[in-house]
Amino acid sequence: MEMNSELISRSVQRRMTVTLFAAQSLFSASTIMSFTLMPILAAQLSGSDGAAGVPPTMMMLGRAVAAYPVGWLMDRVGRRPGLTLGYFLAALGAALSVFSVGWVSFAGFCAGSLLMGMGRGVSEQARFVAAEVQAPDRRASTIGLIVFAGTVGAVGGPLLVDPSGQIAALFGMQAHAGPYLLGTVFTALAMGLTFVFLRPDPMYLGRTMTGGLQGRAGEEVGRPLMEIFADGTVRLGVASMVIGQLVMTLIMVITPLHMDHHAHGAKAISWVIMAHTLGMYGLSSLTGRLVDRFGRVPVVLVGGLVLVVSAVLTPMSNEVPMLAFALFLLGLGWNFCFIAGSSMLSEALASCERGRAQGASEVMVAVAAGAGSLGTGAVFVGGGMVAVSAVGLGFSLVLIAGISWGSRRYSSIPAGE
Repeated sequence: MEMNSELISRSVQRRMTVTLFAAQSLFSASTIMSFTLMPILAAQLSGSDGAAGVPPTMMMLGRAVAAYPVGWLMDRVGRRPGLTLGYFLAALGAALSVFSVGWVSFAGFCAGSLLMGMGRGVSEQARFVAAEVQAPDRRASTIGLIVFAGTVGAVGGPLLVDPSGQIAALFGMQAHAGPYLLGTVFTALAMGLTFVFLRPDPMYLGRTMTGGLQGRAGEEVGRPLMEIFADGTVRLGVASMVIGQLVMTLIMVITPLHMDHHAHGAKAISWVIMAHTLGMYGLSSLTGRLVDRFGRVPVVLVGGLVLVVSAVLTPMSNEVPMLAFALFLLGLGWNFCFIAGSSMLSEALASCERGRAQGASEVMVAVAAGAGSLGTGAVFVGGGMVAVSAVGLGFSLVLIAGISWGSRRYSSIPAGE
């Protein structure tokens, strides 16, 4: 499809990118801030430590449930209404969580977590929306920039937990409700920014740039979902994201417990997780530029190799520096696979197909995250960190082999422009 990027001014592209970056930064801070105390509140509200994992699971379920329906809606009514709805659901969930803490309602808290997860399932598609209004040679770097917004949440979210508790106390609330109170405000701001400034709708701009129809939403139908996922480029892009997510979650989730078993305290664990988060988000802008410069397939392959190195290093030493380095590489490998895979998927879709297909891909990523999170404990019990890393290593090698084979078979994949 021929690109008509001159039809869209750089100022409009810049405004949309800045809007999406700001909204994602606010939402990321809200999510991470809320997640910090979620297991503690779950145990308190339920009266059992065994229920600590229920709200996070509800959040993952919500992410998987909402991604495709709202993606389908985005292809009908536009990206702005879809993203606005997602942020609204997340704000509603955060507000419900605040009240549930006051009511001492575990069921209400779980419902709030479900709504917040639904909001995340929608907000994850913001990277595709940002890329939609860019020329092909700038799409990967734009996706990287939106993913980089997660750094704001990763750094700012934990730092705001204590002040948010003080704010909640000023309103006569329990201090642990503070992150959810502040999260409600942040998510509402993200919703407002999206509703006001994401104009004209990126869907119409994307269709204009690709020569599509410019009339009502829904005039273009696109391929059925099964046909879309029969496309080799689509499948490899989704596989890159899904396997990268699975390997990352599998090793990352169990590392704090592994460190606890070797007498590391909360401070040491937090340093390792911070290094991991830096790897996940801190170099996203650079990753996007590397994808635009060298191509999607080479960056996915490098990401797979980095995951292999991380899986090998993680069980080799229980010392903090080695674990921090291994977890940094784990986040970086995920980053390469996630951004390059997202770019590969975006390039393979027509504008009228993006909402549905990208929503479906987010469901698969959420399921992979859930599978990694739920399965890693059983693997750890059976064989310790060595077994967990061995499973991660196996999936990483499958990714490398699959991408290498697939890129040769499907010549349409942009491997290195």
